[in-house]
Amino acid sequence: MQGRVPEDLAVVVDAGGVIMVWSDGARRLLGHEPAELVGRPVTDLLTSDLPASTRRHVAEGRPWSGEVALRHRDGNRVVVRLRGTPLRDAEGRRLWLVTGSVPAYPRAAHGPLPLWDLTLAQLPVPVAVYDRDARLVGANDIMTEVMGRSEEEMKGLTLWEIEPNPPFDTYDRLQREVLRTGEMIFHEEHAKAPGETRPHAWSMFLSPLKDETGTVQGMSATVFDTTEQSWARRRLAVINEASLRIGSTLDVTRTAEEMAEVAVTAGFADFVTVDLLESVARGDEPGPLPPDTPVMLCRSAQRSVLEGCPESVVAPGGVIRYPVGTLPLRTLAAERGARHQPGDPDLMEWLESSPARAETVSRYLIHSVMMVPLRARGVTLGMVHFLRHRNPDAFSEDDLLLAEDIVARAAVSVDNARRFTRERRTALALQRSLLPERLPELAAVDIAYRYLPTGSGADIGGDWFDVIPLSGTRVALVVGDVVGHGIHASATMGRLRTAVRTLADVDLAPDELLTQLDDLVIRLDREEGPQARGAEETPGQVGATCLYAVYDPVSRGCTMARAGHPPPALVTPDGGVRFLDLPAGPPLGLGGLPFEASEIQLEENSLLALYTDGLLEAPGHDIGVGTALLREALSSPMGELEETCEQVLRTLLTGRPDDDVVLMLARTTMLDAGKVRTWQLPPDPVAVARARRMAGEQLAEWGLTEAEFATELIVSELVTNALRYGGAPIELRLIRDATLICEVSDGSSTAPHLRRARVFDEGGRGLLLVAQLAERWGSRQTATGKTIWAEQPLPAGV
Repeated sequence: MQGRVPEDLAVVVDAGGVIMVWSDGARRLLGHEPAELVGRPVTDLLTSDLPASTRRHVAEGRPWSGEVALRHRDGNRVVVRLRGTPLRDAEGRRLWLVTGSVPAYPRAAHGPLPLWDLTLAQLPVPVAVYDRDARLVGANDIMTEVMGRSEEEMKGLTLWEIEPNPPFDTYDRLQREVLRTGEMIFHEEHAKAPGETRPHAWSMFLSPLKDETGTVQGMSATVFDTTEQSWARRRLAVINEASLRIGSTLDVTRTAEEMAEVAVTAGFADFVTVDLLESVARGDEPGPLPPDTPVMLCRSAQRSVLEGCPESVVAPGGVIRYPVGTLPLRTLAAERGARHQPGDPDLMEWLESSPARAETVSRYLIHSVMMVPLRARGVTLGMVHFLRHRNPDAFSEDDLLLAEDIVARAAVSVDNARRFTRERRTALALQRSLLPERLPELAAVDIAYRYLPTGSGADIGGDWFDVIPLSGTRVALVVGDVVGHGIHASATMGRLRTAVRTLADVDLAPDELLTQLDDLVIRLDREEGPQARGAEETPGQVGATCLYAVYDPVSRGCTMARAGHPPPALVTPDGGVRFLDLPAGPPLGLGGLPFEASEIQLEENSLLALYTDGLLEAPGHDIGVGTALLREALSSPMGELEETCEQVLRTLLTGRPDDDVVLMLARTTMLDAGKVRTWQLPPDPVAVARARRMAGEQLAEWGLTEAEFATELIVSELVTNALRYGGAPIELRLIRDATLICEVSDGSSTAPHLRRARVFDEGGRGLLLVAQLAERWGSRQTATGKTIWAEQPLPAGV
């Protein structure tokens, strides 16, 4: 025999099945001496009949192989993989050379059936076993189906010898690494079978097989088809991206743009267009689609994977007409998406109705199209087109389901933006002023204010102020002044005040908030023409100034930034008055210039005076004189804040002002140190139990044992999330004020989001639990990361 023969057993049998030669390896394997078996029928060693296929091969004189249970000399069963090779002696008589070895995987030594064989053969996943040289020893039926070859064809060969092409070269390398290191390897592979529209995903576990001494004797390969799980993960990732990015603003056009951006940047489509009904684009309530009537839509957004490719037949802002009976109109009427490929008669009819459209499809080789109606709350809002020209794969049914999911989520955001646009327009047209009717009661500051409209007979102007409670007992103080008077100034003031409150709710830093506010003013100036401002006014006159300050009663820190607004005055507890030297910043609406924030430490019982320029620029004196008068008014011994407000107005104003006047006085307080407790936590899972225990002990000290259970759950979830998704430094802080506040800070800037976990999800329930236990919760960015906070009401009677 030539080459390497790895068998442990070698026996020569004549045509009648009588043993003629019994090798030394056979003696070691089964315990029988040659003298005991030579001349006896080989069937004396069998514990059961040979398989029918083996008997057929023997009868036909063809080579055969298979696993056979033989009887050991001591009576035990030994399963041996045998291979029969037909031979001829010198006289031409048929002989059989039977060789074999014990498989490298475990075997049942006793019992009427080879249970391990049955288990391996009937496992519902592909399994293969290899020896120490990475040569195939055995494989179950499913594995042979996956490999596309029979076990006999592959036995004794390495993967490289079986298929010397990718990805089998990678598998072969990984197998040898397992055999060398004795460590299991997990590997994922994605491959597309011919004729399939999406790749298969395989998860492979390559595990070493060791004997009782720990020596690697071989290895096993177990393969799982994870195609559906892989597709589900991809779909979930795209949906998650859509949830995070779509609907970030209450703007219909921007929401449509976000939907197109998500679909393209996620690699789902090469070109996306979003067309909205004209009424929706205006912010009006859409009605039902009229039957037998063309529908007009506005191209609100489009996005391509390549700049300018393909060129759109209709540019953003343009109008599209869907004639009666055309494919898009039928899709809108059907209220569900559809996918098409060039050659589809309905699609070709639609393309040929516009030579420009047909030419675009032909030039850029667009080969797959999906049309999905944009619907929310039972109402059609528009249509979304998804196209592929670079991606060679046509859209599948799974792609259509995913597209419908993305569009459904975006439709809700579009409808929300549309409703907000309509309601805001209506409210601004009816209301003359959106100033707060009363201020909230706060632990951080005591507030007094005065608002005096202009006495010139003109309409109310655009001066405004606000006091906004923030998380962690902090408070935001806002004073602003919009250029001009009349309903336009009031409307702009209302928008800016609303925007400031919205941005404050997400806890933006003062300089970042003013940057966002500046963008809003620029957009207002671009969007509103002379008709909205008056025929005598020219574009570029929408502008405003603003001062935004955030005070923290725990640290006594106050962070401020201003956009072209007069600086605030600070009165210290000893009566000293100074105007804070803050970076001026440009007025809102100029754009391109940065805003800077400054932080100062305020003593307890300090007084901040925030105002608009109408207070200083009174008739008869300029702003310099007004500043000196304000300093004089604030330098007098201070009594109640209301009295101080009256004193300032009497000193600076001698009559009705020519401009709106806002004056807001804020006297700072400091939260008692006994009401705040802070702990630094190590980035270790044991910190969760420690944090729970410390929080419970602090609540007991505060006499809030009734809130202990809910607080410990909140602390546990927030600290766990910080450990799992955040990073050092991790800090836990409890604040007892009008509410019980729990804050957990970490070094990651990634903001969390609340989602509804499914039944078999392993995560996603933490924030849902926090939201159910807390009265309010949220997150804010910090200089070193972020803070997640949750507020609970204090127990009754506390």
